[in-house]
Parts: sequence; structure tokens; C-alpha cells
Amino acid sequence: AELPPPYTAIASPGASGVPVINCRVCQSLINLDGKLHQHVVKCTVCNEATPIKNPPSGKKYVRCQCNCLLICKDTSRKIGCPRPNCRRIITLGPVMLIPEEQPAQPALPVQPDGTRVVCGHCGNTFLWMELRFNTLAKCPHCKKISSVGSALPRRRCCAYITIGMICIFIGVGLTVGTQDFARQFHATYVSWAVAYLLGLICLIRACYWGAIKVSYPEHSFA
Repeated sequence: AELPPPYTAIASPGASGVPVINCRVCQSLINLDGKLHQHVVKCTVCNEATPIKNPPSGKKYVRCQCNCLLICKDTSRKIGCPRPNCRRIITLGPVMLIPEEQPAQPALPVQPDGTRVVCGHCGNTFLWMELRFNTLAKCPHCKKISSVGSALPRRRCCAYITIGMICIFIGVGLTVGTQDFARQFHATYVSWAVAYLLGLICLIRACYWGAIKVSYPEHSFA
């Protein structure tokens, strides 16, 4: 993200006596008549916001690369752009102390320490802040869950298949070995059902992990 916009003093009144200010994005003149009580004004040419006052106490301005003006807490380290066609994650450095009478100067953005991951569902790239692979990630674009790397689903699929088959074999063994006993004590049928049910649940989970989408890392930041 580019540097957040500093506070800009209101320009002197023009020939008509109306105060104006230059838009921070397209440099067009913005009429401030009746808007001096606001903190930001909207340009009628590019429809982007420009600050005309210092941000409220405890807040700061941040301008996204898409020119969207954001107002967040001055202690925020990470913020996300709300525009649907952007959704960038902006990482900010430590906030610097500034005298009260000086314009607000938000901290400089720093390079994020994360991994760019290509979503296995929609193919879009998003920033994954976990420093380890073999985890589940939720894509901010399509909102779907995928595995970062193929090791985790492969390992869990094998584990569930193994446990499921063991449970089924136990169920078969109980069925064959306790048939006569079950005719006298019908509660034995419950143990059969539990063994088969556990085996079925494990096999269903194995199918889930075998079919889960995999997202692959693009590269890591230094």
C-alpha cells in the first residue's frame, strides 16, 4: 500500500469566497461549502475520499493501493480493504508519537511476513500469515476451506482409513465370535453397531480428506 495521506490544510477561499481543497487522488478541486464539520470529503470526479481534518482521537488514515481511504485505530498493525474487488491486507509498522498540533502521520507500511498461496478452489492468490504449511486456510475471495500443502490431507486420509478398517474388522470379529452369546444377551448387538458405526464414520472422514482441495504456496517473503 502507498503511504497514508497526511492531513492537508484547507485551501484559501477562491474568487467566490468558497473554501476548496485539492483531491488527494485526482487533484481536482473539491468545494467545502457546508462540509467543514466533516473529517473527510468525497471528490465528485473520482468518488474517492480526501481528509480535511486530523483523524478522530485514537484513529489514523490509511490509503489503500486502490485509493480507498480507510480510518482505523492508531494501534492497528493489520487492516483489510473492504472493497470487494480489492480485499488487500495492509500491514502497518509501529505507530510514531506525534505532537498534538502536528498533522497526523500514520506509520509506514512494512513488508508482510507470510506466504502467498494460490487457492485450490478459485485460483486467486491470497496472503497466508501462518509460518507453517500443512494447515487449513480460508480463502478471502471465495470463502472456501482448503489445505495449504498436500501432506496434511494425505496423512489424515491414511490415518482414518486405517482406523476405520480396524473398527470394521473388530465388528466382524465380534459378530462371528459372539453370535451365540448375543442370542441370550441382546445388548451385545450394541457393541456390533458401535464398531461398525465408528468404522463407517472414519471411512467417511477419509473420503473428506481425500477429496479436499489443496492450495499451494507461491513463494515466501524474506
